[in-house]
Amino acid sequence: MLNQQQIQCVGKDQPVLEVARRMTKWNVGAVGILDGERLVGIFSERDLMNRVDSQGLSPADTRVEQVMTPNPVVVDANSTVEHCTRVMNQAKCRHLPVVTAGRLVGMISMRDLLLYNLEQKDSEIELMRAFIHHVPPSTPTDSGR
Repeated sequence: MLNQQQIQCVGKDQPVLEVARRMTKWNVGAVGILDGERLVGIFSERDLMNRVDSQGLSPADTRVEQVMTPNPVVVDANSTVEHCTRVMNQAKCRHLPVVTAGRLVGMISMRDLLLYNLEQKDSEIELMRAFIHHVPPSTPTDSGR
């Protein structure tokens, strides 16, 4: 379930303007904030709006460390989808860093969870239809025929 794209993160001393530009370039809603290789925070579009723009701070003159969400709630790479969903709901967050042995290895978004759950539901529906109509469910190799 973990999105295996390159993990997007920046150093804690980066200016917010540069971080926002990178987020746009990378097409991500949040990035991990690192001190060396250690995750110290997360910076999201929500942080940009609530902690920079609405406070009248200059994105060029503000370091991301000053406006990030420090010590974010994280999950382990072995966490289930259900656990990640529960953690996001309880923490009221939209992005969840995935950490293994203290290192950031991924970032799960609400969108990732939604798409995963939709795929699972589609599979369940196909199995139910096959059961009702006594038709064997298609397999990934069947679709190319």
